[in-house]
Amino acid sequence: MEITGYWTGAIEIPNQLLQINVELENGDDPTGVISIPAQGVQDYPLSSLALDGKSVAFVMEMPGQSASFDGEVDAETIAGTFVQAGQSFPFELTKGEAPAADSEEEGEFLEVETDLGTLTGELETPDGDGPFPVMLIIPGSGPNDRNGNAQGINADSLKLVAEQLAEVGVASVRYGKRGAGKNQQAITSEEEMDFDQFVKDAHVWVELLDANENYTEVGIIGHSQGSLVGMLAAQKSNVDAFVSIAGAGRSIDKVIYDQLGEQLPENLLNESEEILQQVKEGNQVEDISQGLQSIFRPSVQPFLTSWMDYDPAEEITKINIPTLLVKGERDIQVPVSEAELLHKAKEDSEIVLIEKMNHVLKEAPEDRAGNMSTYVNPDLPLADGLMDGIVEFLQGNAKFQF
Repeated sequence: MEITGYWTGAIEIPNQLLQINVELENGDDPTGVISIPAQGVQDYPLSSLALDGKSVAFVMEMPGQSASFDGEVDAETIAGTFVQAGQSFPFELTKGEAPAADSEEEGEFLEVETDLGTLTGELETPDGDGPFPVMLIIPGSGPNDRNGNAQGINADSLKLVAEQLAEVGVASVRYGKRGAGKNQQAITSEEEMDFDQFVKDAHVWVELLDANENYTEVGIIGHSQGSLVGMLAAQKSNVDAFVSIAGAGRSIDKVIYDQLGEQLPENLLNESEEILQQVKEGNQVEDISQGLQSIFRPSVQPFLTSWMDYDPAEEITKINIPTLLVKGERDIQVPVSEAELLHKAKEDSEIVLIEKMNHVLKEAPEDRAGNMSTYVNPDLPLADGLMDGIVEFLQGNAKFQF
């Protein structure tokens, strides 16, 4: 089996995908390097690489610990189990070219000034003279650029949403997270990052659009973590409609605990429960098992505390505007029950469940490997029903004119 080449994908750790890129070269003495952008790891040499038929194994040796990857090679994918410090998580890699985190294609860009520097967003405008309704598109968790991409994720999901909105007469502005894409220079340190900063950023964008006479109604589309950001921003802004796509219905500590419960041994799960309680109360936890460092390292705890302050099911009741909840039934990151919780909390909301849609808004097969392969395929269209549901909501319940 030939494995030489560039492989990109992610480890499915709780509440997020940890993007990884691996370059492998088999032969008489197989070698390879691994990059983990979120942890500042670039081209770290693998200590061993073994290939046996369709099985491949490689190890990343670090001071005092090691991480192993054991997987099966099937055509253009490697899927298997990542193990570190006694805990294991699934991973999947797809062979191909290195994904562009934020392409530099020509476009029309806007800037806003925030209390922590300038942010850039891309404006997508329909043909014609306008004025137009406009949607602010807020990305999900992690270092996502304006198109919804990051290292290891190259689906162009949010770009496709913006383009298809423009085709029906709705303008949009989409922007990358701090530290991603065109907003790389607006990054703040992990220790200083606060969830409320994401809300402030969205609020500034809404104010800019609301003050522009080229736009009639102003709405928000929030994807994943951006759903909570969007509903909080809507509480403080003049917003006419809110669309949540793949948003959680519970506070993030409960979401994390459930995800960990499916993956951790009892001792680490019990430790996680104690850490979550302490962090939720605003306490710093220094003594953390190595197997939990990637999730609860001290530098990220203040951000988690600020995120845990919010219960989406409570916050959504505070917005008195037309609300649409969209959820894919093949989303392996956020279950349908989260959207149902939001709908129960806000009974006048509309809910649209899309049978084959996954977390990156593409149609995906039921198997995990096939689902993950869509994360790195920008050529796949958006799932059938997604844009129809959004457009019908804007024209109907929200009464947008376009």
